[in-house]
Amino acid sequence: MIVSKVNLAEKFGQFHDHWNPRVVGELNGQLVKLARLQGEFVRHTHEVEDELFMVVEGELIMRLDEGDLHIGPGEFCIVPHGVAHQPVAPREVKVLLFEPAATLNTGDVRNERTKDSLERI
Repeated sequence: MIVSKVNLAEKFGQFHDHWNPRVVGELNGQLVKLARLQGEFVRHTHEVEDELFMVVEGELIMRLDEGDLHIGPGEFCIVPHGVAHQPVAPREVKVLLFEPAATLNTGDVRNERTKDSLERI
């Protein structure tokens, strides 16, 4: 097994589209993903998977039933399974996601942004 490092800036430089996560690592059945977000995503829930959203650059608004959570660079939030949430990025934001490999990006909703398979970079 080869141990290597991942340079986030280099990986983010490999893609520029929004709402299309890329896999940059895997451990213990969890995927480490990078994504560029801009605009509003669909409100959704994950029945069994928790999700971690870490902001690398920009600001992410996580709309939750109890109110909006503003997440800035170097901050993260964990959305527990069963919690309805809607990621919103008024301007482009770069995020690192950490979640089980089986997690569908749109959770209990299927639409044009649903990604059934993810590119590894």
